[in-house]
Amino acid sequence: MMKSLLLIQSDAVQTAIETADAAAGTGVERITLWNMAMNGGWIMIILALLLILALYIFIERYLTLSAALKGQEDNVFMDNIRGYVHEGNLDEARNLAKQTDTPLGRMINKGFSRLGRPLPDIQAAIENEGKLEVANLEKRVSLVATVASLGPMLGFLGTVTGMITAFQDMAHAGNNISIQTLSGGISTAMVTTVGGLIVGIICYFLYNLLVTRVNKVVFELEVRANEFMDLLHEPA
Repeated sequence: MMKSLLLIQSDAVQTAIETADAAAGTGVERITLWNMAMNGGWIMIILALLLILALYIFIERYLTLSAALKGQEDNVFMDNIRGYVHEGNLDEARNLAKQTDTPLGRMINKGFSRLGRPLPDIQAAIENEGKLEVANLEKRVSLVATVASLGPMLGFLGTVTGMITAFQDMAHAGNNISIQTLSGGISTAMVTTVGGLIVGIICYFLYNLLVTRVNKVVFELEVRANEFMDLLHEPA
């Protein structure tokens, strides 16, 4: 009796092993990220292009803002300006500001161009130049925010179109409905939803990094402009 049970168990184990080997040899296709992205259709192509655009703008603006911030955090420029003004050498101070190709340099140069006028006029000229510089620094940053908003919306559009495709396939299949019939549309719906959310999250994060950088540059510009105005208020 015991021997018969052992033989039955041995046969069962052998059958399980053979079944596993047969399954392993069937070569089931593995799902990759690329295959999933391709299931999303044309909407995934648009999302990819928008993400590339946002990344390009982010890198270009981040480098520009970093250069502007570095120029403003350098105390050598303002120290030299202060030294020339104390010595009464305004021409050298203005030449230094004119040769300094930074937002701060252009603001100080604008202030020197208004020397001889009342101090409120000089301050107004510096503030107007500062607004132009900030607008130039913020150029195309809003596009990153636009992509961050469009990403989830396009993903939702893909969800709707995918479900419409699934229902159409269901209607055409009649009584022969199967998982394979519905898988195409549902896959498109899910993949585009995930793709849209990923693009939206990444671009929203990049946008906030740029906004933080711009605010820091604006703060430094205001500090340096106030230093320059204080310098002009000092007695000769």
